[in-house]
Amino acid sequence: MDTDLNDEGRRQAQMFFNAYKSVPFDKIYISALKRTQQSIQPFIDLGIPYKKLSGLDELGWGIHEGKAATPENKAEFLQIMRDWLDGKLDEKFKGGESPNEVKIRQLEALKVIMGHPEEETVLICMHGRALRLLLCLLTEKPLTEMDTFPHQNLVLYKVTYDGAKYHIVDFNNADHLKQS
Repeated sequence: MDTDLNDEGRRQAQMFFNAYKSVPFDKIYISALKRTQQSIQPFIDLGIPYKKLSGLDELGWGIHEGKAATPENKAEFLQIMRDWLDGKLDEKFKGGESPNEVKIRQLEALKVIMGHPEEETVLICMHGRALRLLLCLLTEKPLTEMDTFPHQNLVLYKVTYDGAKYHIVDFNNADHLKQS
């Protein structure tokens, strides 16, 4: 769903900005969903160029998109998570996307990002499940291991690239959210 940030999201976005505003980002890449732009708008306001890539969008949850949690749909979510852990990576909810489908579009987005070697320090703002899948791609882990990458809103994963491999050098860092 293409929703706006709520008050808590705006507060967390400001805390993230306060912690990382001095990082000299060359470019920002965001999903096509407006809350990612809202999350990093203060960086854009500094004049840092940005690009929207739909390949960074959240995994589509189909018929469950934006629905309130019920015992029934919680059970369906648990089942699809088990399916994915079991390697059934083409499974999806009706009208949604599978991890394998997200992988295809993420590889295209990664090709765009990595096609600019002059951009040495980039900020990527995206969504939870999609982030987990991208981190699998970057670290060459099977997508079945996506849940080994925890996340919460506006945490930082710092990833470096040595020309051959990606390395996570800061894992799920939420220190900036602990400030008062």
